[in-house]
Amino acid sequence: MKFATVRKYAMALPEVTEEPHHHFGSFRVRGKIFVTTPPEQAHIHVFVSEQQREQALAMYPEFVEKLLWGSKVVGVRVTLALADTAVVKLLIRQAWKNKALKALLDPVP
Repeated sequence: MKFATVRKYAMALPEVTEEPHHHFGSFRVRGKIFVTTPPEQAHIHVFVSEQQREQALAMYPEFVEKLLWGSKVVGVRVTLALADTAVVKLLIRQAWKNKALKALLDPVP
């Protein structure tokens, strides 16, 4: 799977922006990050729920691994060269939905 496919799919979701995040890229919905992209774009980091993460790890160990933030597991790391496009799109959509729902529930300042 190519990173261009990830970008095209993520940007087609409602209210998504692509913005820098330190030395990474990120896709956000209403300012909330749901995917980050390391500079080499060989992997993506997808911020899915614990249940979604565990399911993806069990079903797709050939291209999905735990994503750590320090010692905390925060999502999945996907190796794009090995990934199934339909699965990656599903993970991205799940992450977007999780963040979009939270963003919609946050009070407007």
